[in-house]
Amino acid sequence: MTRTPRYPMPTHCPVSGEPLEATRLQSPVSGVVLEGRFQPNEFALLPPEPLEFLRIFVRVRGNLKEAERILGVSYPTVRARFDRMLEALGYDAPDAPEADGGRGGDADAILTALEKGEIDPDTAAAKLAALRSG
Repeated sequence: MTRTPRYPMPTHCPVSGEPLEATRLQSPVSGVVLEGRFQPNEFALLPPEPLEFLRIFVRVRGNLKEAERILGVSYPTVRARFDRMLEALGYDAPDAPEADGGRGGDADAILTALEKGEIDPDTAAAKLAALRSG
């Protein structure tokens, strides 16, 4: 018996960009078909980057330091990715107290921009120095 390849379920219409609605489910074994309007859970609708982070987060049992090691990025970058995943799930990201007086979100954004190549190291250093002196 030849198996049909499985592809990731699309979640948004390629034309309009609007969310797609699941209306048909089928058992590959029995052939039973269910038709209706089905609501996927919030995890099924995650975009690729937050979904991959969630997989890593679960694999390391919620240990952000271990996620930092696996991803090869700084701890603030891991925290920023964690917060983006929470936002994508529709949860409020907690405001964690930071050692820099609560301005950690700004530092996270600077380090993430540096990692993505959006700013150069000198610009990042200047912005981080301004945060410390501000």
